[in-house]
Amino acid sequence: MIRALRSLPIVTVRRARSIWRRYGIFWLGAIAVGLVAVLYARLIDWGYNVFRTAQHEHVWLPLLITPAVAALSVWLTRTFFRGSEGSGIPQVIAVLNGPTSASGARLLSLRILGGKIAVSFLAILGGFTIGREGPTVQVGAALMFNLRRLYPRSNSLIERQLVLAGAAAGLSAAFNTPLAGIVFAIEELTRSFSVRTSGVLITGIILAGIVALGLNGNYTYFGTINIGQHFPDSLAVAVVLTAIVTGIAGGVFCWLLLNTARWIPAPLRRLHTSRPVVFAALCGLIIAIVGLVSGGTTFGSGYAEARGLLEGREQLSMFYPLLKMISMVGSYLPGIPGGIFAPSLSIGAGFGNVLHMVFDHMQLPMLIALAMVGYLAAVTQSPITAFVIVMEMIDGHALVISLMATALIASRVSRFFAPPLYEALSERYMAHMPLPSPAPSPEVPEALIEEEDAEPRN
Repeated sequence: MIRALRSLPIVTVRRARSIWRRYGIFWLGAIAVGLVAVLYARLIDWGYNVFRTAQHEHVWLPLLITPAVAALSVWLTRTFFRGSEGSGIPQVIAVLNGPTSASGARLLSLRILGGKIAVSFLAILGGFTIGREGPTVQVGAALMFNLRRLYPRSNSLIERQLVLAGAAAGLSAAFNTPLAGIVFAIEELTRSFSVRTSGVLITGIILAGIVALGLNGNYTYFGTINIGQHFPDSLAVAVVLTAIVTGIAGGVFCWLLLNTARWIPAPLRRLHTSRPVVFAALCGLIIAIVGLVSGGTTFGSGYAEARGLLEGREQLSMFYPLLKMISMVGSYLPGIPGGIFAPSLSIGAGFGNVLHMVFDHMQLPMLIALAMVGYLAAVTQSPITAFVIVMEMIDGHALVISLMATALIASRVSRFFAPPLYEALSERYMAHMPLPSPAPSPEVPEALIEEEDAEPRN
């Protein structure tokens, strides 16, 4: 009896250690993702406010600042943070589709994490048309991936599920869209569904979401639109036309990014290859000129302009979508860290504003919501993710059928111009990846596996 009592503390410590290894590390990582996502969002918002204040006081200042910031950002990225360029979602897809340990160590390191945040913050100080949501996906995946070191018997399955959960939690915390985080992981990142992964995703999203809600409160990204109970008779026509217009526009944008050799003049291509810093400065100058022509509306992610249109506070030019697309392409070509989710939503809002000239009897917020989901679906070619994100952003459950139809049609129209953007870009990171060597799978913590039998991903 005495011996049993003496061994009780040892058993308790072992049990606590086992629980920590199975659950605590993962929970701690999900909480960290939520915290970093909120702090990163505040940093980006603060940086853009600094730029806007300076730009309002000195209208011509972007002609100097934006090219200089572009050059510095590209130099930093190419010198210290290779793998952090762009939105970060293609990198996460490449890790999930390749040998997780090797590709994750290259694309999801702590150095890449820090560089992603630092250089994208620098870029927003220069007024670049970038979003923070895509980078938050890579940051969340990197945070969770590096927790693998705390598992005594980590393997590729644990690493893959950590990456997937971190990416989904990052998107969810960035937009405050938990359902979209789940759908995004299934439709965009893995292109499949695994029952054993569902608990990992949901747990990570819940914990990251709780942190985000605790710091920001309960909110919808673009506020709540009120469209009433009666829809116009021409809604079906508006859905089809909006989907076709945004599908073509989004498809052209994807084609431009994936086929630069076919439309960029040869001298500029050589400049991009031989002197990327100079090429970046040239792109920065173009972005600055476009920003001045637009009256400053094309700088930044476009969140303020999209929300202003939805709330009836903003009056934008009919050329806004085109100018914003030019600025967005110019921001992406040099390889500066930054996402395309928020700018795509802003461009979609601009198309909704243009289409209101045709459907002037319809409520403007309704057309904007349809155009946002259409353009985002066309760019990502992930229609389910697009309509769930927009539905949660605007609390637009009354429009769910219309949003679904617009997303599906726009995505299909976009496919005529280009393949799925993120998937095509991810192949560039997988081109020189070595094939994984077969190895036996060690024991996997129960927190990361809900079923005993492994289910193949494809």
